[in-house]
Amino acid sequence: MANIVLSTFNARFHHCAVGLRFLAANLGEQAGTWKILEFVVTDRVLDVAEKLLAEQPQVIGLGVYIWNRPQTYELVRLLKSLQPELCVVIGGPEVTYTSADDPLVRAADILIRGEADLAFAEVCRTVLAGGRPAPVIAATPPQMAELVLPYDLYTDADIAHRTLYVESSRGCPYTCQFCLSSIEKGVRVLPLPRVFEAVSALLSRGVRQFKFLDRTFNLNMARVTAILEFFLERYEEGMFLHFEMVPERLPDSLLTLLARFPAHTVQLEVGIQTFDPQVATRIQRSQDNSSIEANLRALAQKAQVHLHADLIAGLPGEGLTSFGAGFDRLEALGVAEIQVGILKLLQGAPIIIHLEAFEMVFAPEPPYEVLRTKDLSFTELQRLRRFARYWDLVGNSGNFRQSAPLLWGDSSPFDGFMAFSDWLFAETGATHNIALMRLSELVFRYLIEVRVLAPQDAAERVLTDYQRSGRNDVPPFLRPHLPNLVAKTRQAPATLPRRQARHAQALAAEPVDESPSGAK
Repeated sequence: MANIVLSTFNARFHHCAVGLRFLAANLGEQAGTWKILEFVVTDRVLDVAEKLLAEQPQVIGLGVYIWNRPQTYELVRLLKSLQPELCVVIGGPEVTYTSADDPLVRAADILIRGEADLAFAEVCRTVLAGGRPAPVIAATPPQMAELVLPYDLYTDADIAHRTLYVESSRGCPYTCQFCLSSIEKGVRVLPLPRVFEAVSALLSRGVRQFKFLDRTFNLNMARVTAILEFFLERYEEGMFLHFEMVPERLPDSLLTLLARFPAHTVQLEVGIQTFDPQVATRIQRSQDNSSIEANLRALAQKAQVHLHADLIAGLPGEGLTSFGAGFDRLEALGVAEIQVGILKLLQGAPIIIHLEAFEMVFAPEPPYEVLRTKDLSFTELQRLRRFARYWDLVGNSGNFRQSAPLLWGDSSPFDGFMAFSDWLFAETGATHNIALMRLSELVFRYLIEVRVLAPQDAAERVLTDYQRSGRNDVPPFLRPHLPNLVAKTRQAPATLPRRQARHAQALAAEPVDESPSGAK
């Protein structure tokens, strides 16, 4: 039993709700009276309500995000119907900037806007003492130094099976209008000794994979250097580090430092979003495209990092041709993953000022993706949605490293893959639940039927990709084109790098089409 229950619907099981753990760690004298219960968006809401109420809590705190709003709304209404006296507190990015008339806000008892690490504890103290807090509370952003860090609340099961998140700073100095971080002012940092103490404790428990939540990890070169040196000194086999970095801020000293890590140990996520200077200026995104390209080339030459770059389709004033040109520029730089995101109208994001001028229409329900703009028709955006999904399966997964370039040959990668995407959807009518064997066969068919490549050459490329993860058989659809290999046991090529192997495994399951954070 617990007086306070903290809960949320995660997009997938392997995501770990670090926000709930920050709330729990900072409850103060309430320590020992709380419990964290996490669920996924595919769980039945009725079952979730049963598990929450079984704890007989007085307060339930729910984290609301763009991917779990419908489930949370249903849950809140159900909880209040079953137990009206229960105090339901909601918070999170999806409700921080929403109206007080929002049905979800009206259904709950209390809304905490902003970072609730300390404000939630105060609400709990008041409720447990018999008081009634205000229905809407604007939380003051806490200084990082005053927070109790929650990483000891990661369980052994979390460490063994889930992605663990840590942070050394909060906030972002940039003003990109599509992002909620543009509303926040300034960057707050955690003192480095506390960062190192927390990470050392996790390392001692066997954690080897760390995903940093910092929006601009390389904003301060002294800090980023100290943190990377810390991990280098403690490197062990299996270590994997994820950082989000500003692509313009990669001086030679940082490139040299990154090059000291073993191959595929570090993943860098860089937000490009658009290469169109006018579009970037319009959305108040400051970036130097020539510097970005030079730095990404230098990364490819000097460091064996896994590079993940983000592009957003549907920004005001950007059409299909401009977006495709940006995609081609990234692909030419050898980026391991190009994440194509569809613009989302996040609650409170300043990009709303462009709706009328650029005739932007957004879906009324989460994830609030753009449906049409003056420069992109609904049909074109639908094609881009499918493109993004298929590119994740074929281009980003690492499963088709040999055969994917054949899909476009010497032409534009964007145009060539879009043609494949259109064909694939016409053949399958689906964007999910396409098994790897089936997808491999479809890629092969496209190469010989549409691209009219020599069947044996295409078959050899597809077979190499098929066997990359350790298989040594020849799929039935390739056997007529590779008769000399059918009766032989072929030794499997080297396996995928760890990051790509995990990505491929995740894609193979595909229980949900998640859009957990919107574009960065």
